[in-house]
Amino acid sequence: MSRAFNFSAGPANLPTAVLAQAQSELLDWGGTGVSVMEMSHRSDAYTSIAHAAEQDLRDLLNIPDNYKVIFTQGGASLQFSAIPLNLLGKNRRADYLNTGIWSTKAIEEAQNYGNIHVVATGEDSHFTTVPAIDTWECRDNAAYFHYTPNETINGVEIMDIPSIGDVPLVADMSSTLLSRPIDVSRFGLIYAGAQKNIGPAGLTIIIIRDDLLDQCQDNIPSLLRYDRLAKADSMLNTPATYSWYLSGLVFKWLKEQGGLEQMREVNERKAKALYTAIDSSDFYANNIDVAYRSWMNIPFTLADTSLEKAFLQAAKKVGLMTLAGHRSVGGMRASIYNAMPEEGVHALVDFMREFEKEHTA
Repeated sequence: MSRAFNFSAGPANLPTAVLAQAQSELLDWGGTGVSVMEMSHRSDAYTSIAHAAEQDLRDLLNIPDNYKVIFTQGGASLQFSAIPLNLLGKNRRADYLNTGIWSTKAIEEAQNYGNIHVVATGEDSHFTTVPAIDTWECRDNAAYFHYTPNETINGVEIMDIPSIGDVPLVADMSSTLLSRPIDVSRFGLIYAGAQKNIGPAGLTIIIIRDDLLDQCQDNIPSLLRYDRLAKADSMLNTPATYSWYLSGLVFKWLKEQGGLEQMREVNERKAKALYTAIDSSDFYANNIDVAYRSWMNIPFTLADTSLEKAFLQAAKKVGLMTLAGHRSVGGMRASIYNAMPEEGVHALVDFMREFEKEHTA
């Protein structure tokens, strides 16, 4: 059976080698006679899986020792509430940058728990660019500064880590974590839903600096408290065990590929190939400011929007799946996370050229 090229924004495609290994271990992991999904999360066998996954993630990102790594549930969207509940206990002020739909959702949720100030917004540009940093109205006394480095829906990505003084940076890296090296020490907290570059849905990773673990608001639910989750090694309750296991396999796969520097080179090439195809044609267009074009999520439109349905149907027939844009913006979108091989991007580019030829008078 041949595998399709899946351009879904999430849940996204996983490396074929990882799925094959999981398949081979499905009924019997490591000679235990049981599947990983049947194991007690407190068994020695599963504990070894969990510890190996955390260590591999630490190795890949070069996470400093004064940061805790938490594997939890609820998706990144749950962290829109958990972050202010955990970080606004002593100082109720937080700054947020609005660069798209996910930033907006984070802001709306945080406003339930503190004094939330939007330092700048890209709404006037319909989220096609990022406001210049010298226009951001940041507060020196904020408990943290939140931003979304990559907006999956509109395809805007902030490549450089913002410099905003001593206020801790908090970043929703759901769609960009592990796509390239980052300096974790520049952040107070990083969080990411797994279903893009990490693993299957059901798992969320939080990387938090130790000194931020004692900033909780009163009456925060125990299962949302980062200090308790960290102290319990993410085992305060039953975690998403199989998602954690599969993510661990992805971490090992990333190491085998040469690590995040190698992924950076591959991801840059993939994005360049697709943007070049879009920009070299009047048939396709991408309206995002070139300086902020996402490497991970590339939206594009057809000059003749009446051809969109035909484009999607024809693409599906040749194994190019899930290319419809988000319902809020329409058009097309190709998500090209780590597990999307260069071959898949080249296949899409070739298809786009053929489709244009067939539909150009």
